[in-house]
Amino acid sequence: MRQSDSLRRFVFERYPFRGQLVHLGPAWRAMMEHHDYPAEVRDSLGEAVAAATLLAATLKFQGRLSLQLRGAGPMRLMLVECSDGLAVRAVARFSGTPATLDLRELSGDGTLTVTVEGDDVSSRYQGVVPLTGERMSDCLREYFESSEQLPTRLWLRADAEQASGLLLQRLPVTSRPSSATESGTGGVSEEEIEDAWNRVQLVAGTVTGAELAELTDRELLRRLFAEDDVRMFESAPVFFRCSCSRERVATMLRSLGREEVESILAERGSVEVRCEFCSRSYRFDAVDAGAILTPAPEVSGGGVH
Repeated sequence: MRQSDSLRRFVFERYPFRGQLVHLGPAWRAMMEHHDYPAEVRDSLGEAVAAATLLAATLKFQGRLSLQLRGAGPMRLMLVECSDGLAVRAVARFSGTPATLDLRELSGDGTLTVTVEGDDVSSRYQGVVPLTGERMSDCLREYFESSEQLPTRLWLRADAEQASGLLLQRLPVTSRPSSATESGTGGVSEEEIEDAWNRVQLVAGTVTGAELAELTDRELLRRLFAEDDVRMFESAPVFFRCSCSRERVATMLRSLGREEVESILAERGSVEVRCEFCSRSYRFDAVDAGAILTPAPEVSGGGVH
């Protein structure tokens, strides 16, 4: 029985390696419900959704992680956001009918940016990922190898029905199992750890898209890492949730300014904003717009007389 809308963590008992498996079914289809993407755009976006979910789940933070691809190619924008609670949303903008899954061609040699934002606005990290490979997993592999991040590998797949992914991450040798997601070294030599890391990457590289989509987590881990002592943890739910709201749209309208908003009202009679992620519509008539654009009265600090 295939899993859906879940993320499961696992660790290697003997080595300082950890991993995660993610499967999105109904949540992925809900994200795509109001979008008519060509298969190449849809599948590239699905791989990015799986990747963002896997990466967000490796972090100890309260906030969100986003992957954003911008360029001048047929797919000029791809944006995926995943919260610390594994709420995901995604959108893409494209023109024409792309005929490739190569991100470099799709984006026109664009730029892929990874951003981690904590709930504290001052806590923000951003890194630019070079588009050195055709697929999202290739680009992220190069990013982790060339940066000071933990060595990390991903295997991703997506179609119209679901998006899935596998992540492996090597922890520092000095790590000790301080949480349920970390593994210790157990006195294993650095040479043996290095050999094991190379081996598990090679073995994981044999996984097929069909296996990621169809096998249960237990079946897949047994198939890939039969000679290792791998411990699985309970799965966590992944879900589609859009963070749009009427208040956020109102803030956006204020940023446009009174002149721009009144111009739209004069032309159309109301201002309607549709969320690109979930297609929810927010309508503001002249009275609504007036309330938004009118500054709140200042409250006097004096007492009662």
